[in-house]
Amino acid sequence: MSERLDGEVALVTGSTSGIGAEIARLFGAEGAQVVVTGRDAARGQAVAEAARDALFVPADLGDPDAAGVLVSAAVERFGGVTVLVNNAVTTEVRDGPVIDVSDESWEHILDVNLVAAARLCRAAIPVMADAGHGSIVNISSRAGQRGSPGYSAYAASKGGLDALTRSIAVDHAGDGIRCNTVSPGYILNERRDADLTDERRQRLQAMHLTRLGRALDVAYAALYLASRESEFVTGILLPVDGGSSTARARILG
Repeated sequence: MSERLDGEVALVTGSTSGIGAEIARLFGAEGAQVVVTGRDAARGQAVAEAARDALFVPADLGDPDAAGVLVSAAVERFGGVTVLVNNAVTTEVRDGPVIDVSDESWEHILDVNLVAAARLCRAAIPVMADAGHGSIVNISSRAGQRGSPGYSAYAASKGGLDALTRSIAVDHAGDGIRCNTVSPGYILNERRDADLTDERRQRLQAMHLTRLGRALDVAYAALYLASRESEFVTGILLPVDGGSSTARARILG
């Protein structure tokens, strides 16, 4: 490997499975020291072992103190944080049309998907500023840019994350800190799509101009935005969706 992240310390949230795990493994292979975090200790330890020089720190991002604990762990073990990937999301509570979402569900979804990301940025930015550079990569969703039936709270949280990206890019450029968003399309998931039928696979395929997405596709986008190769890139939203945000889906004609 080219070790494009040599010398970087990366904190990747929601990295015990799926997209986050793929990002952590790729960043480790590319030379970064990585903090893996989530609530599943067994999976987290496995990802940390696969990421070479990595540390697993269990955390529940619904806890307001979690952000400080994670950044402090990175500083104590690796001497700082220069890359933050806000990837964690919650799927524990019921979403839906806004008229059907309870206050508790609404608050929990926004707290984990958006407020926790802001807390992590607040904790990490001073450490990045001390290092003289930093890159924040927020993993959003197409739902943040266009409506999806039954996902009002999730869409609001991701729309807020997109706006937070732009604000951080503007406010902290002078500190040498960049902030960008990756917006994935439909990404195959080993648990959700374990029993994917041929008919559904074909329908999902027809929503894209290319093939179905993999977690590694998102990880490669995050790698570019985390690396020094993208030093002239900040405040953008990068769709990684097989062209589905560009062209009308083939299933619609």
